[in-house]
Amino acid sequence: MRHGCKVGALTALFLAGALAGCPTRPPPSPAEVRGAPAAPPAAPHAGRPYEIAPGESLLTVLVYRAGALAAAGHNHVIASHTLRGTVYVPGEVRAASFEVHVAVEALTVDEPQLRAQQGGGDFPPDVSESAREGTRRNMLGPALLDAADYPEVVLRAVRLDPAMPAAAGALTAHVDAEVRGQHRAIVVPVRYAIAGGTLEASGAATLRQSALGLTPFTALLGALAVQDEMRLSFRIVAHAAPR
Repeated sequence: MRHGCKVGALTALFLAGALAGCPTRPPPSPAEVRGAPAAPPAAPHAGRPYEIAPGESLLTVLVYRAGALAAAGHNHVIASHTLRGTVYVPGEVRAASFEVHVAVEALTVDEPQLRAQQGGGDFPPDVSESAREGTRRNMLGPALLDAADYPEVVLRAVRLDPAMPAAAGALTAHVDAEVRGQHRAIVVPVRYAIAGGTLEASGAATLRQSALGLTPFTALLGALAVQDEMRLSFRIVAHAAPR
């Protein structure tokens, strides 16, 4: 069983993405991540634009505690309710592209409702306001996301491939994740549906903070720490721009 940590950390993003499986449920398909020395060419924007609706979209990252003093900490739910950007969908869906912006300063930590939605005993509701604020302060600080110098995580489509195994309404997204000014290549499974001028896309994956260029929090010589692995989940709703 995996555990989480008192002083949480994010990811990214991104993600696209964003985001170790909860021990009480099957883990999501692992995301493949590798470092990229420079931004790869993004997929060209062609087709009908769909604008992301922040109020209807959600990205969450589950971060888990580790270390000998793990029992003294908490698992954490990091969330973004302010996703913005555009998805471009031509006649051939596999030629679609997107650019998603995640405002780092707007990330939330341990919203009671989101913790309750995780189920099981890994995310109990008893996280004090002071603990949430301390976690958020560390997450946004220069040692991790450095929100002052890098206010956004940006996720850009590089290409879309068929899902493996093949399935209707499923694709494999190759994404350039820009985190703290570094570009990282991420491969994430995505399910999608388009109906009535609305596009919905969702997915889940495991990511490693270290693969995104981040250093997981540790204290007391590692006795209090966060796991490198984290679980990213997202649901994006976007509405077609008027023709």
